[in-house]
Amino acid sequence: MKAIRNSKGFTLIELLVVVAIIGILAAIAIPQFAAYRQRGFDARAASDLRNAASAEEANFATSQAYASCTGSACATSLPGFKLSNGVTITMTGAAQSFTGTSTHGQGTGKTWNYDSAGGGLS
Repeated sequence: MKAIRNSKGFTLIELLVVVAIIGILAAIAIPQFAAYRQRGFDARAASDLRNAASAEEANFATSQAYASCTGSACATSLPGFKLSNGVTITMTGAAQSFTGTSTHGQGTGKTWNYDSAGGGLS
């Protein structure tokens, strides 16, 4: 008697090969994703510093003085500024210029600096 063979579906070997390929792709993608995420946190810190610099200029336009603040106190000292979660920022005002630094705790550790007299973000 001839055995009737049903050719629908996948064999166990085919499924194992697909699972192995997916595992290899995941092993490559996960470390890259972590690096992209850290760079995103760094970009958030740089963006907050640029926004704080704009708020410093707006504050100077109304009060003729640059503000000094740290962290969440900058949200009350600088008009229209909102600090992002995880960003540490320090703004130091002088008579005719200001400086600022920012970093994100989950970033690569890069500290962004802003010097109004020196030309901006570095």
